Amino acid sequence: MLRVLRIAVAIGCALISCGRAHAAQPLLLKPARVFDGFSQEGHEGWVVLVRGQRIEQVGPADQVKAPADARVLDLPGTTLLPGLIEAHSHLLLHPYNETPWNDQVLKEALALRVCRASNHARDTLLSGFTTIRDLGTEGAGYADVGIKEAINQGIIPGPRMLVVTRAIVATGSYAPKGFAPELTIHQGAEEADGVDALTRVVRNQIGHGADWIKIYADYRWGPSGEARPTFSLEEIKLIVQTARSAGCPVAAHATTKEGMRRAALAGVETIEHGDEGDAEVFRLMANRKVALCPTLAAGDAISKYRGWRKGTDPEPASVKAKRASFKEALEAGVTIANGSDVGVFAHGEEAREIELLVEYGMPTLQALRAATSVNAKVLHLDDRLGAIKPGLLADIIAVEGDPVQDIKVLRKVRLVMKGGTLYRGP
Repeated sequence: MLRVLRIAVAIGCALISCGRAHAAQPLLLKPARVFDGFSQEGHEGWVVLVRGQRIEQVGPADQVKAPADARVLDLPGTTLLPGLIEAHSHLLLHPYNETPWNDQVLKEALALRVCRASNHARDTLLSGFTTIRDLGTEGAGYADVGIKEAINQGIIPGPRMLVVTRAIVATGSYAPKGFAPELTIHQGAEEADGVDALTRVVRNQIGHGADWIKIYADYRWGPSGEARPTFSLEEIKLIVQTARSAGCPVAAHATTKEGMRRAALAGVETIEHGDEGDAEVFRLMANRKVALCPTLAAGDAISKYRGWRKGTDPEPASVKAKRASFKEALEAGVTIANGSDVGVFAHGEEAREIELLVEYGMPTLQALRAATSVNAKVLHLDDRLGAIKPGLLADIIAVEGDPVQDIKVLRKVRLVMKGGTLYRGP
């Protein structure tokens, strides 16, 4: 295991070094077409000139003037896209059919989880996702802050990261559960309630490096194990106000209509899951400009873990309900952010969510924008990322074929560039 890890790190560092060696030399990327992140179609015959960390020119090949010393990368048959953005990731989790969530939180050493997460970061980057928002360490403390810094320093290859550290839950509502009441059990998130505790915890997480605050507006703690709201509307408003004072946005896990309603009214910026949303609450979200991360791929994966044979068996009730609620969100005009809850399923497979957005009824171009320009705006990164246009950071990928015609070609990644550095490609 250690030998494999050393080899992986060495390869990653070699890729980083190689990319940096080319960074000072202008690069002219010549694909079959370019999807710039916001247009209604791909641009046939366009090229992209990269200098240093940024995009310098974009446009038809006969209009882009490359310097004489530019290195030309011919990419026939490919489409260039902005680096994909994943808005709901858990680098410190791995698939639940490998190890149940409880066992990951309670039985896996922190060092083990960090080593595994380092591989997850590499796999995510090489699959074309150059930016992620990691929504909770699930019992691993502030490890996401350290992983983010290791990536930023070039110690390991990985995507740009926005992190939330421990996430915040109402006392008694989260997990692991089912132990003798006299025992104090390590939790998957940080418990807090009321004015003083919530204010302290929000500030403490920001002080430890959180870019976003994540709360659980509801959870499965009802009398029969059903999801019920946790924090009051006033508590969520306090969390949002405290975080906003530090320039920190808030995301809310919410699966119930009431949890979603409270979160939207309190001013959170994204709602995760939204399983029981209906037309009324989705209209509220649209009016208050609250984005939805539907996490379709996580629900799909969990149904498969429970024995569903997709394509052979009838759809489980939970999948049918998710299809219906997602349709309601689309019809209400809610901003859909691409977010999959990866970690429930394997890292490097994040494209599953974009495929399911299309399968569940979102137009293909809208799904591509959800993973690029829309996510960049939702995450407050659109002044740097999410589109292929001059002045933005050169986070660029190339895939075989045309994803506008076949969304599944997003899995056929031939080139990955982050900040002008090549991590995968010719």
